[in-house]
Amino acid sequence: MKTMNTNNVENYICVIEISTTADKIYHALTHEIPLWWTELFEGSSSEVGNLFTIRFGDQIHKTMRVKELTANAKVVWSVEDSLIALPELKNQTEWIGTTIVWEIEEKKGISRIKLTHIGLNPAIECYEICSNGWLQFIASLKKFLETGEGTPYRK
Repeated sequence: MKTMNTNNVENYICVIEISTTADKIYHALTHEIPLWWTELFEGSSSEVGNLFTIRFGDQIHKTMRVKELTANAKVVWSVEDSLIALPELKNQTEWIGTTIVWEIEEKKGISRIKLTHIGLNPAIECYEICSNGWLQFIASLKKFLETGEGTPYRK
């Protein structure tokens, strides 16, 4: 897996290449989140304006609104509510107000996904936990797209 992390000071960025098509990636981001991110999924992510919540047990949840969808090219979510209730974190709501941008490019059967989490940067308390989480679930997305079976958070 070719993974490039650009720990730029302002935003978390991760770029991966996957042997799949842009439409399959887009579909996974808009219709199949429970198959690669978390089975604890409520709402819908398929249309602009949709609201959805992902959960990781009772202590962690994030509610996002779909802000932009460009078929097979771009997905943008705005985090409206979030709680990361871990004892080591003083500020457990740092994701609120951040934006998650997925950009998709396909060339000759190889697709490139660029994830930019605007507002997730080394200056915030959950950066290490959250950037490691992204690596875990981006690997799950890649596995899901290449094999049909991801490794989402399970109940």
